[in-house]
Amino acid sequence: MAKKQSSRWLALRAAFPYTLPIFAGFWFLGLTYGVYMNASGFPFWYPALMSLTIFAGSMEFVAVNLLLGPFRPAQAFVMTLLVNARHLFYGISMLERYKGTGLKKIYLIFGLCDETFSINYSAQPPEGVDRGQFMFFVTLLNHIYWFLGAALGGICGSFIHFSTEGIGFVMTAMFLVIFLEQWKAQKRRANMLLGLALPALCLALWGPDSFMLPAMAAVLLALLLLKKPLEKGGEGA
Repeated sequence: MAKKQSSRWLALRAAFPYTLPIFAGFWFLGLTYGVYMNASGFPFWYPALMSLTIFAGSMEFVAVNLLLGPFRPAQAFVMTLLVNARHLFYGISMLERYKGTGLKKIYLIFGLCDETFSINYSAQPPEGVDRGQFMFFVTLLNHIYWFLGAALGGICGSFIHFSTEGIGFVMTAMFLVIFLEQWKAQKRRANMLLGLALPALCLALWGPDSFMLPAMAAVLLALLLLKKPLEKGGEGA
């Protein structure tokens, strides 16, 4: 029992520094989300409950309008699929890494978000730290950061008022930092270049309002068709 507690403590200590940049972004965005929910007429426990059970930042913002509008489950399903379709790629990428994690895999799948994926996919746990426990604590810490930020925003939203214009750029900036960190960490960059070039082409062809689905389809098709060449390139790197 003591050995298990010791291994968990080592994994938590190893995971925590990796999540500190996420802490700053999640608290700020979570706080904004809680305030936004409160300003839309929802009590403080709505953002707290949604952040705890949904844990999908972009979709939680979209869900505010879905909750305020008419009951349209089909529209809600399609909207959720469009907003979170990128998780299909995350899940495929994490298949090998999640092997052998036991019951922790259930929570790892539930808690997989952009920031958690970026850490668990690229970070290597220190020697002596269990990989499954390391990924579990990365996921758990990020989940806690988002939940606390959203709950605090919901509580404070009734007496804190400020303009949220342009605040969405914070998410863009955080994704840019994550991309640059992965670019520095990875020796194989062909798939990353594909991920940049194909969406840019689709953006030029379909415009900013309609390029998302063609871009995801193009990236998926390219990765499937070029799987062997990309893997061979990685072996030679």
